[in-house]
Amino acid sequence: MLDSELMEIAIKSRQFAYIPYSGFKVGAALLASNGKVYTGCNIENSSYTPSVCAERTAFFKAVSEGVKDFEKIAVVGGKDELKEYCPPCGVCRQVMVEFCDPARFQILLGNSPENYRIYTLAELMPLSFKL
Repeated sequence: MLDSELMEIAIKSRQFAYIPYSGFKVGAALLASNGKVYTGCNIENSSYTPSVCAERTAFFKAVSEGVKDFEKIAVVGGKDELKEYCPPCGVCRQVMVEFCDPARFQILLGNSPENYRIYTLAELMPLSFKL
């Protein structure tokens, strides 16, 4: 799958975000090693703590179906138009470390299928830990 296609899927995933409090829509598209794409959106809750990010939604959907080997994830987010890049939060980065090789796993951050940058998980989560 082309990176631009993964970005497009992430952008489309934003439409399902449940964001009555922040108004900040995030979409994610996670490419598993088996070629399947798992999508996610952020889902808020009035007490905020039980809210879940788009990235974790995508990972947990995949893991709940027995998939635990991943290649890359595209992440997009913003209030209305996609202007800035939307990097994963620390909790999402730690979840990625649980299931991915930080040196190999790629994170695509951008605001369109044509405008994005690719980072490794190691670049975005240095000195991570795993038990």
